[in-house]
Parts: sequence; structure tokens; C-alpha cells
Amino acid sequence: MNNQQPTRVRYLILGLVCFLSMITYLDRAAFPNAQVQIQNSFGFTDISQMAWAMAAFNLAYALFEIPTGYLGDVFGPKTTLIRIVIWWSAFTAITGLAGLAFGTWFTFGFGMLIAVRFLFGIGEAGAYPNITRALHNWLPVTERGFAQGLVWTSARIMGGLTPLLWLIFVIKLEISWRIVFFFFGAVGVLWCFAFARIFKNNPNEHPAVNDAEKELILKDKVGETEQAHAHIPWGKLFASRNMVFLCAMYFCLNFGWYFNLNYLPAIMSEQFQVKSEDWLGALYKGGPLLLGAFGCFIGGFATDWFLRQGKSRTWARRTPAVFGNIACGLCYFSALYFLNQKDAMFFAISIAFAGFCNDLTMGATWATCQDIGQKHAAIVSGTMNMIGNLGGFVVTILTGKILEWSKTNYRIENAIDNSTKLIGNELAAAQLDGYQFNLIMFGLVYMVGAALWFGIDANKPLLQEESNTNGFPNR
Repeated sequence: MNNQQPTRVRYLILGLVCFLSMITYLDRAAFPNAQVQIQNSFGFTDISQMAWAMAAFNLAYALFEIPTGYLGDVFGPKTTLIRIVIWWSAFTAITGLAGLAFGTWFTFGFGMLIAVRFLFGIGEAGAYPNITRALHNWLPVTERGFAQGLVWTSARIMGGLTPLLWLIFVIKLEISWRIVFFFFGAVGVLWCFAFARIFKNNPNEHPAVNDAEKELILKDKVGETEQAHAHIPWGKLFASRNMVFLCAMYFCLNFGWYFNLNYLPAIMSEQFQVKSEDWLGALYKGGPLLLGAFGCFIGGFATDWFLRQGKSRTWARRTPAVFGNIACGLCYFSALYFLNQKDAMFFAISIAFAGFCNDLTMGATWATCQDIGQKHAAIVSGTMNMIGNLGGFVVTILTGKILEWSKTNYRIENAIDNSTKLIGNELAAAQLDGYQFNLIMFGLVYMVGAALWFGIDANKPLLQEESNTNGFPNR
């Protein structure tokens, strides 16, 4: 028997990917927090005019989940992550050029901004599938849920702090918002240098990992190859009942979630007159992500705790996820009430707790990708995230269209000409019906997401023949 104490290199790897997770949300949350500056650059008056620029990210993120997940399964997460992080960091920096004219020969117009946000989304699409693949290679089964929860906790913390960082850099220190985008892009490049030096695709390649840690990590992976160079089971992937329900559930989860990223700063300023230079307003805008961080941590811990208590993997994953979806839907209905009461604080609290409940599901959701995907974990998580971000794309466009519909009805009812700009209280009144409709829609979609979890069985791997060789009990 090996009495050697396992080394803890796997936690260094976990720390690296958690830091990357923070960078992903720093870069993606910067854009909606810069909406005032970017709208001014193009002469826009409200957030609905920015819908396509926001949605371009979601569309690219969705379309390139499978290709980038495939690259991670075939070539390993190290090479794949370094390349895509450099890619999206470059386009983060380029976003800072929005609205600029370069002499008489070139102007960074709105169409160019949409293209840049699309290219940025291509890069970020590969982050979480390849993080999932890296964690699958480096962590034992009983630490997967906790690790996924910690990855998403890191993301949410940084996303929640981004409004505060924006307030400090752009408003208080008066640093150009364009320079801030360049700085955020540089952070990703610096991470790549550290990752290239420290990370290996699996524990057997890392000189600091002792035999005891290798045994701990690999004991439940008997029969798996180190990389998925073998044939990708596309037919089984798309015919899998598990995958259909998993993807549909994640569509619902992202459908509601992207309101927090793309439209919450706008609703706080338009409906509640929360100013961009307001410290409390920055906390309101970051609330869903900050509380979401705790939700990720608690949800990840809970799913592993249920597993250690002898619950089946199916119910260990399902229990926190169903509770989180239902509670999140109820929080959106609560937010609707406080919107109608014009109570900014309790509206913000309701939305923040919606973020907490949404993220109770994240550890279980991404651990399920590892459970059913195994050596194809990156392609399974990439497929799920692709469909989920199609939900983000749909809701970003749909929310903007609903707000436009609401403004059109307001103009008709009040005999206001289309050439008249709606600002201040008049804009708030014009878009109120649209925001009410959206909040009801989000609450209902989360209820559907809860129901879909009853069709997901984490005990059934994508390749059923692996179920006899993976070391997992079939409860």
C-alpha cells in the first residue's frame, strides 16, 4: 500500500483556471459597463440600439463552442487555451477603438464593432469547455463539483467587481475608457505566460506530481485514454436523450442570465435613475454576479456533499439544480413587483438573489458534463454551452425588440413623433411595459429549466460501454 501523502499540484492547476475564469468575465462584463461611453461614441440614446453588438458575442460564443471543445479534446487544453486567450485578449483591446475615425480613410463604425464583438466571442467560446477538459484530467471524481463551482465563483466575483473597477478607473481616476480596454486585454496575455510555464495536459507529464497524487486523480479513470484522439461520437452525442435535456436546460439558464450581463446596467439607470458615478449603483449592477459567486461555491459544495453521502450522481446533481431554477424564477417575479413600485434597492436585491439561485446550478451542471462526457468532456460541455449561448443570443435580441415594441406603443398612445428622442422619465415610461414583460418571461423560463432536470441522468455516460470501465457506481 502506498502511504505517501499526495502532493497538491492539482490545486495549483485549479487556481490557474480559476484566474482564467475571472479574466473571461472581466473582459465580457466590461462591454455592458461601457455602454454609456460607447453609445455616446455612436450617438445612440438607449440600450436597445446596442442589442446587435451585445448579441454578436453570444452568437459567436455559441457557434464556436463545439469546434473549440473539439480542439481541446484532440490537442489538449494547454495549446488550445493559450491560443484562444491571446485571440480574445486582442479583440478586447480592439474594442477600445470603437467610434474612432482614423483620418478620412477609416472609421471604426457600428458594423465594425459588431464584427469585433463576434470575433471576441469566437475566442471566449473555448474557455469553459477546455477548462472542463483540464479539470477532468487533473481532478478526482469527488472534487469535480466543488472545482466547477469554484471556477464559476471566480468568474462571478470578477464580473460583479467589474462595475466597481469601471467606476474607479473611468469615473474616479478619469482614465480613458479606451485605455481600460487595452489594459484588460493585456491581463489575458500575461496569464498565458504563466499558464504555458506551469500547466501540463495531465498529471503524468508534471514533474512535481508524486505517485500518490497521480493515483488519487487517476483511480476512477481506468480505461480512458489520455487524449480523445479517437473518433468523436457525433452520432451518439446528438442522439443522446441526456444531451437533449442538458442542452435545453442550459438554454433556459442562459436565457435568463444574460439579462444580468447585458441589460441590468441599463434598467438601473433608465428605470431607477441610478447614475454611473454612484458607488451604490455599481454594487446594484454587480449584485447578481457577486451573490452568484456564493451560489457557485455553495452549489458546487452541495453536489459533491450529496455524492459523498451516498446519493446517486443523478440526484446529487439534480437536487441543487432544480432548487436553484425554481428559486431563481420566483426572484424574477419578486423583481417585477419592485419594478412596479419603483423601489431600486429591493429590485436590485431580488435580481441579486436571482443571480445567487441561478448559480446554485452551475457546479452540478458542469460536473454533469464531466460525468456523461468523460474523455469527451470538452465536446459535451462545448455542445451544452453552445445551445446555452444561443439562448443568450436569442434573449439579447428579443429583449431589445420587446423594448422597441414598448417604445413604439408608448409613442402611439401619446402621439409622439418618431423623430423625437425619448430621454429621462419619458424613456423610463416608454420602456416599462417591455421590462415587465421580460421579467415575467424570465421567471417562466426558469421553471421550464427546473422541469428539464428530471430528464438528465448523470449516471449514463455518452459512450455507454465506458460505464463498465470508469470506476463509477451505477446507482
